[in-house]
Amino acid sequence: MQMTIEISTTYVKVFNNDLEIDAYLAQPVSQGNFGAVIVFQEIFGVNSNIRDITELIAQQGYVAIAPAMYQRIAPGFERGFSEKDLGYSPEAYQLGLQYYQQVKYQEIFSDIQATIAYLKTLPNVDSDRIGTIGFCFGGHVAYMAATLPDIKATASFYGGGITTSSYGEETPTIDRTSEIKGTIYTFFGTRDAIVSQEENQKIEAELKKHQINHRVFRYDAVHGFFAGFFIDKYPFFAHHPSLNREAAADAWQQVLELFQNNL
Repeated sequence: MQMTIEISTTYVKVFNNDLEIDAYLAQPVSQGNFGAVIVFQEIFGVNSNIRDITELIAQQGYVAIAPAMYQRIAPGFERGFSEKDLGYSPEAYQLGLQYYQQVKYQEIFSDIQATIAYLKTLPNVDSDRIGTIGFCFGGHVAYMAATLPDIKATASFYGGGITTSSYGEETPTIDRTSEIKGTIYTFFGTRDAIVSQEENQKIEAELKKHQINHRVFRYDAVHGFFAGFFIDKYPFFAHHPSLNREAAADAWQQVLELFQNNL
């Protein structure tokens, strides 16, 4: 049975030298020593979908935080999951993509490290139990974060560009697979028009090659299928072609297993 506990939520600042990164923090209200999970956004910013996921993770007994990965480019940016733009509208997509194309690997990597350092300052966080989850852009960022020794568990959902790019660096992120220290679960849709079957098969081959502790999950779904987990909460969004309730529900159970076994 899925556990849910009472949580509190707030906005906080994560400091990375002179940069103040906005972040959404959700955590159990009870006292204790908890594992922590960093939630990495899609190209739409830390929107209501990402905040919902952050809260959902906290309700399982983790401290969860979603840092704004566009802080340098577009502070406060968020789109999606409203009746106005329906999450993945063409207008929201083009604006999010515009910011995505300005991201730099070293800056993002530095922001990940700053977020880990912030979590370690929290008295209720067990610093030896930190994991990540990310979606699309965030799925790629989660794969990047997995190369850090602090990260014990990674859930990477349909990470775009892992095999071909690294945000301005010459070496694509997949070439850093050997540096992954913990366990990684990857999730893909077999009808994803953004992350091809060839790409996800290449990722799986690289994980096997370097004997990384991993599992690969593929669903008869398109890109962005996990948003289907919240169809009941956003009825106006229920008929969007990306959403797949069955795939989302199964993937969530796999994520729970990953975190329960490693955090």
